[in-house]
Amino acid sequence: MKYTVNEQGYYGDFGGAYIPEMLYPNVEELRQQYQNIITDESFKAEFKSLLKDYVGRPSPLYHAKRLSEKYGANIFLKREDLNHTGSHKINNAIGQILLAQRLGKKRIIAETGAGQHGVATATVCALMGIECVVYMGEIDMERQAPNVARMKMLGAKVVPATSGSKTLKDATNEAMRDWINNPVDTHYIIGSVVGPYPYPEMVAKFQSIISLEAKKQLLEHTGNELPQYVLACVGGGSNAMGMFYHFLEDEDVKLIAIEAAGKGVNSGHSAATSVLGKEGILHGSRTILMQTEDGQVVEPYSISAGLDYPGIGPQHAHLHKIKRAEYVNITDEEALQAGLLLSKLEGIIPAIESAHAFAQLEKMKFEKTDNVVICLSGRGDKDLSTYIKHFGF
Repeated sequence: MKYTVNEQGYYGDFGGAYIPEMLYPNVEELRQQYQNIITDESFKAEFKSLLKDYVGRPSPLYHAKRLSEKYGANIFLKREDLNHTGSHKINNAIGQILLAQRLGKKRIIAETGAGQHGVATATVCALMGIECVVYMGEIDMERQAPNVARMKMLGAKVVPATSGSKTLKDATNEAMRDWINNPVDTHYIIGSVVGPYPYPEMVAKFQSIISLEAKKQLLEHTGNELPQYVLACVGGGSNAMGMFYHFLEDEDVKLIAIEAAGKGVNSGHSAATSVLGKEGILHGSRTILMQTEDGQVVEPYSISAGLDYPGIGPQHAHLHKIKRAEYVNITDEEALQAGLLLSKLEGIIPAIESAHAFAQLEKMKFEKTDNVVICLSGRGDKDLSTYIKHFGF
């Protein structure tokens, strides 16, 4: 239990529900009902069936032979990029749309940074015939234009967030405002392990399918379900939490979370929350976030639209504080080079978010017998314009 949530919604010192009074009924309704709903047999059966037949799970655990040769270890990629919609985000979106239906909600809102969660939410709303509104920072809408088009094609209304840094943080603020104004008929599908309790726990549970499958698959590949290392990139942290979830109690497995250093940790253009952050409140939970002396949120920066979040989920903050997982960071340049390398060595173009995790391999020393699992959280189609601009293709 030391790594998981307690009855008050805390992971050690982090978590809780710090929300305006207007949101209390929504969050309380979720808290009271979500456990009963997600443990119900009919919910579990429908969730499992959609993950299999619609999403295409289980996603493969692929032994990357050429990458393994280069780094002198057995490197396995958990291929979340092969899911329907191209990332891990669909796992949580399916879970939450089924939950929203059982709560009798008629309208869905979401926030998105890289657009993958927005696409996943728009997808499940189209699947279920439910109205969908996605808030997205104006800057992210420009750099992730293909995903904006996909959301619109799926029938969602995409609303630009024009305040602040015009990125993920601001989109989240707008979505929260909408929810306050529409408390009765609307469910907010949060895309990461952030926000007021029960969201961090709920999203982690829906994403935990990643590590559940990985353990079984690793056993088939190697005869042992436990690797030496598990790596995943972290913005808010949903793919990492899904990838870590079923390894948390296995103390011998080293968990490594990779944040975005941007142009350098001390450049003033970074999203390396665990290095630069302090404890405080962000988007409804107590966590670690980048903030000024007087508590104003510092604008994060990363070349990847999915990692420029100024905080981390409360469970990540807890794992960082108690040193169960190691939180490191990778610059834009290192991530882009790692993305190019994976493309050339394995024929897989990763999302720039995921490329941050691969860049960490350069900084590690392995034994030949080490088994390493990396969460390849998304595919790189959405980032081609950024790759093109950087490498001049």
